[in-house]
Parts: sequence; structure tokens; C-alpha cells
Amino acid sequence: MKKQLQLFGFLLFFICSAQGQIKNTSLVSSQSISGSTFIGIDVLSNLYYIENNVFFKKNKSQLWQYKNLSLGKITKIDLQNPLKIILFYEDFNSVILLDNQLNEIQKINFSNENSSIIAAAIGIASQNKLWVFDTLSQKLGLYNYSNGAFKSITTSFQGNFKYYESDFNTFQWIDDNLNWFSCDIYGKITLLRKVSDFDKIQIVNPELILFSKGEHLYFQDFKLNTTEEVQNVNKSFEFFLYKDQFLSIFTNRQIKNYKITTP
Repeated sequence: MKKQLQLFGFLLFFICSAQGQIKNTSLVSSQSISGSTFIGIDVLSNLYYIENNVFFKKNKSQLWQYKNLSLGKITKIDLQNPLKIILFYEDFNSVILLDNQLNEIQKINFSNENSSIIAAAIGIASQNKLWVFDTLSQKLGLYNYSNGAFKSITTSFQGNFKYYESDFNTFQWIDDNLNWFSCDIYGKITLLRKVSDFDKIQIVNPELILFSKGEHLYFQDFKLNTTEEVQNVNKSFEFFLYKDQFLSIFTNRQIKNYKITTP
């Protein structure tokens, strides 16, 4: 009997550990926006979105916009520095730098550069530089937009990115085999781990990701070795963003903000 109780206790512990702590999810606010694609929210609660390939920034009292239809579809937007926003137009191999009022600071056409880059991934880095993955050389490098110099920092590798993001000091990507890599500004590449299959994903921190598969949203905690579905949220989402225990979901031209807590 004692052994049976011990076995039951072990199984119960295993099940609880596999599921993780159940998070409480509560809707705290919602708002409508006119954009078809939600991009994000900055530290001052400004909203960013796209409508008809025009980039918008909005707060309670003002609305700004940037339009450059000659460059085609906006592929990627980097909001890390609200004073220097990065727009990537992959079809025209171009990047636009905007100030906080969406005025154009600089236009970069990599096809016209001396080093001829075909960019497949872009992100803002430190010291007036951009992360650039060049498909011609299959190398990741840093482009100095002050003087137009590009420096490769890695050896060649396959750039089939299923997802990528960056900060000022690190470029991270997940490849088609769901391997999660990180590269620092010195070119050191680290294989972090393998992730679950996903449709959309956000890297919250080195130990936590938020991802969707179908109409379901999950937290995967690598430190606790748990994967947990987020309950009581709208299932028809187009975009999600998690920060500081708040989850924002964009669906049908609405942003719904949820508070995520653990017991």
C-alpha cells in the first residue's frame, strides 16, 4: 500500500510538472483600431499598425502616418527604438529609418550599395548599425548606416528563417527544423534549443516563448519544462504580444488586453 501511495504521488508530481502552473487570464480592456495589421505598442502606449500598406502611429490625441507605396509591401518593422523606427521592404531590398513622428530620416537601397547586399532579414543593432542577413553570401552581418559599410560577422549558413527577431546586441532565429539559434555582435552563434512547431511565435526571454498553433495559444517554459495552453482568450487572433504579464491580442480590428497571473 505504501509503495502504491508513493507511486501515485510520483505520477501526480510528474503530471503537475508537465502541465505547469495554470495561469489565470482576465480581460482588462479592449479597443478598436482602423488598421488591418497590428504591429505593436511602445513604452508610451502608442499604437502602431498598417492599413493598405501605410504605416500608422496613434495615441489618444494624435495620428501619424508614413506611406511609400513605390517600395511595395512592408515586410518587417522594428520598434525597439521609438526614436528610430526601422521599416524593411524586402521586395525592393530597401530599408527606411523614421523618427518618432514618422518622418523619413534615411533611405537605404542595398542594391545601390558598393557591397551589393540582398537582404532577407533586418533588425536594429547598437552603434548606428543594422543586423542584415545577406542571401548572396549567406552570412549575417552588421551594416553601418552612418557610412554605408557592411561587415559580415559569421561564416556562411543556410538562412531559411521560419522566424527571426533581434535586439541591440543579439540576433535570434528559428530555422525550418525548429532549431533556435542566437548570434552576438561578435559573430558567435549558439544553438539554444529546439522549439515546438508553431504558426506564430514571440520570444519572451531565453527560457520562455509564446506561440500559436491553429487557434490555440501556448506558453512554453524551458526552465520548468512545461507547455501550457492559455485559456479564456479570443481564438480568432491575427497577432499577439506579451509583456510584463499583459497579453495583447489583435483580432477583427480590435485589440484585447488580458492580464496573465499565476496562482
